[in-house]
Amino acid sequence: MVPMELVGVRVELPSNTPIVLLRANADDAEESGGLMLPIFIGGPEATAIALAHEGVEPPRPMTHDLFAQSLDAMDVRIEKVVITELRERTFFAELHMRSPSEARVMSARPSDAIALAVRLGVPIFAEDELLAEVGYSDTPEADEESEDVVEDFRDFLDSVNPEDFA
Repeated sequence: MVPMELVGVRVELPSNTPIVLLRANADDAEESGGLMLPIFIGGPEATAIALAHEGVEPPRPMTHDLFAQSLDAMDVRIEKVVITELRERTFFAELHMRSPSEARVMSARPSDAIALAVRLGVPIFAEDELLAEVGYSDTPEADEESEDVVEDFRDFLDSVNPEDFA
């Protein structure tokens, strides 16, 4: 598992679809290659995450606030959130919780899990396999590698002849 940090919530254009963006924790950037993990989410969830990330307290508790307060009243703590997999274009997450009597793992939508993690100061992780599958690098080295691939392709196009395909 790779520790992640919440970069923020963005809107992808032109579809105006909200995305929550996670980045491999800077302490582990060398191991993870500075990987970013974008997750498409719904509008209400984007608002819930963005408000908590900005430290804005709504006048009345939002659903995630109410859930966090309910867990606290039952002496249940969320220890960590893990983004586990992408299956059929849907991300999955887990809430790792502990009460005085037991530990329990619950499946959750990543957007809900992240909204809770931000409110409660809980660490967020992503599975290594997931990052290898859908993570992308935001490092300058990745940009250089992409430029090298484009340059190699341009060289190929400059040297290829139609007869090569006959």
